[in-house]
Formats: sequence, structure tokens, C-alpha cells
Amino acid sequence: MTEIASFDKLPHFVLASASPRRRELLAMVGLHFEVVTPGIEETIIGGEPPRQHAARLAQAKAHEVSSKRPDRWVLGADTIVVIGGQILGKPGDEDEAIRMLHGLSGRDHTVMTGFCICKNGAEQEAKDVIESVVSVKDLSEREIRGYIKTGEPFDKAGAYAVQGIGMFMIERISGSYANVVGLPVCEVVDALERLGAIELFK
Repeated sequence: MTEIASFDKLPHFVLASASPRRRELLAMVGLHFEVVTPGIEETIIGGEPPRQHAARLAQAKAHEVSSKRPDRWVLGADTIVVIGGQILGKPGDEDEAIRMLHGLSGRDHTVMTGFCICKNGAEQEAKDVIESVVSVKDLSEREIRGYIKTGEPFDKAGAYAVQGIGMFMIERISGSYANVVGLPVCEVVDALERLGAIELFK
């Protein structure tokens, strides 16, 4: 899948992601970019630390799309939810969503987003993993099952969306809110400017 996020200006770079949330975050700060969905399997390797997992997938996405757009800077990213050292992916069914939300209830967890910005032939490559700590209130059985009935949890890592109905359960966030949504915009924009991929304010 390939599309242009804005047609009024030439795109500055390529976003290697199918996530509508990442597109929205980048568009909110006025960036113009092309979207190319990477064909990467988001597999978890046994024993792989969460930070390494997020960094590996972000780099794999960026490199895969960069091979198709060798003349452009490419941004890849991967966001994971981690609690007790365990990565929570997207729930496969209602029972798994219930288990995830019970596990998050009344506890802190960490959201990690790895990002990688690269360009074929370029000497530099920017990459990092940004962490935010999210505190979830005590959830009642009624709240968990009612939230699941909305359908929102099923395509979200950790079974919730902080920018959607799921915000009802979030007591506080330590670190970047945008990172929890799916992209640490501050750090990504800094890296894009440092590499010369964009100039936010001319």
C-alpha cells in the first residue's frame, strides 16, 4: 500500500507504517510525507528484551521500505506495551483482551516505541527507543467487559487506545503522550531535522 498523506506539497520523507495514528501525529505538526506499508512480520523472538524487540522491528521496517525508495529518507517505528517484562501484543480474541486488561488494572506499565530513520547510501542513520510509563486505574469487571464490547481493544497493543475510549482508564502518564499513541513526535522531529530530512520552521 502506498499513498501520499498530503497533496499540497511534495512529501519530505516516507513513513514506513500502516498506522493511522502515526500519520495523524506527523500531520498535526505540519509534515508532508508519503506512506508505504512495510511487509515485515512482527514476530517476537524468545528471550529478546523488549527494547531490543522494538528497535529491531523499527529498523527492519525502515530498511525494507528504504530498499523501495532508495532516494528518500524513511521513518520506521514499532510500539509495544510491556508489563512485568512481558510484551503485550494485540489481543486475538475477547478472552485474551480480558486477561490483558485485568493484568493492566491498578498497575503501571511501560510503552516503548522504537524508531529508525534511514536512507540508502547515507552515512548517518538515526534510531532510538523512547519509553513512557502509564498508570491504569483499578478496573471493575463491568468496565472491562463494557470496554471490550466497544471493539476498540482488538487492534491495539495492550488492548487499549489512550487516544480513544480507553483514555477513561488512564490515571497519568510519565513521559511522552504522543509516544503512547504510537510515535514520540518530539524525538522523531529532532532526528529528522538533524539528518536534514526536514526543516520544520524555515
